[in-house]
Amino acid sequence: MKTVSVRASRPYEVKIEAGLLARAGAEIAALYAPPRSVLIVTDDTVNALYADALTASLEKAGFGASRFVFAHGECSKHIGTLGEIWNTLAEHKLTRSDLIVALGGGVTGDMAGFAAATFLRGIAYIQIPTTLLAMVDSSVGGKTAIDLSVGKNLVGAFYQPSLVLCDTDLLATLSPEIYADGCAEVIKYGYINDPTLLGMLETSFADAPEAVIARCIADKRDLVEADEHDNGARQLLNLGHTAGHAIEACSNFEISHGSAVAIGMLLMARAAVKKGLCTPDVPAHMEAMLRAYHLPTDCPFGAADLAAVALSDKKRKGATLSLVVPQKLGQSVLYPIAAAEVEEFFAAGLN
Repeated sequence: MKTVSVRASRPYEVKIEAGLLARAGAEIAALYAPPRSVLIVTDDTVNALYADALTASLEKAGFGASRFVFAHGECSKHIGTLGEIWNTLAEHKLTRSDLIVALGGGVTGDMAGFAAATFLRGIAYIQIPTTLLAMVDSSVGGKTAIDLSVGKNLVGAFYQPSLVLCDTDLLATLSPEIYADGCAEVIKYGYINDPTLLGMLETSFADAPEAVIARCIADKRDLVEADEHDNGARQLLNLGHTAGHAIEACSNFEISHGSAVAIGMLLMARAAVKKGLCTPDVPAHMEAMLRAYHLPTDCPFGAADLAAVALSDKKRKGATLSLVVPQKLGQSVLYPIAAAEVEEFFAAGLN
């Protein structure tokens, strides 16, 4: 087992190993002695695959387990679903000594975490991510949120989990497209600040993912510990995300998060080269890497449409938006830009 310790406002461990789902009850019981009530929050796809096994593990450890199941997809990540989770918690009479377990991908973790942050002014929650993207990114760091009609993740809270269990066996049921989504976030860490990871990714890690997953989590851990509330260095994790979130929104979320981030990263790299901010070798290297992991590289939307969405982004501060741009292979920096210049910057990355 590989373990990454996160020393945030709530310290916790991220454990990475095959077979952890079957031992989840025992792992959680080591932190929170039963009997306690647990609400498993999951979507309908994951529910059919893994929720019975998790329920059995929790009950074997002495927990009382109930379930909230929602329709899979980003379209469920809104205040209506969150309200249903709150009502379910109340109907099952969970108290502040009870727990939420998020079993699923990023949508599940974001909503379950926000429900935990707000129900009874805060109860503990555990992340059991089932996608590569959630394992290396959204399950770690304590960002929880729901979407609004005008933008993604606009309402949420910083609220750290108590434990993250990454069972790499769960990756076996991912479709190639969902697996590739996670690869986009893996690749992102290399271009932010980890040239060694870029070297590791020159060969596929699919058959032995633990080392790459642990390295990505450690990279994120370092930035979270330095800047838990996302006011400085942690914003580097948004490489590809400002344009990426805009691409998702412009597609009505038909383009997945990982695909949008991949396109957004390359857009940023190309624009940075044209602006004299980045060495010219980065875009070709990045495009080859993305293609090797079956990710898209072409943006189907224009700069004006992307800028209109990006200027509603939560990362905007007054008349300024903080972009993340590559400088060279394995190094990116924050680049504040006037809101009025965002469209032109995006256009440079599209042409």
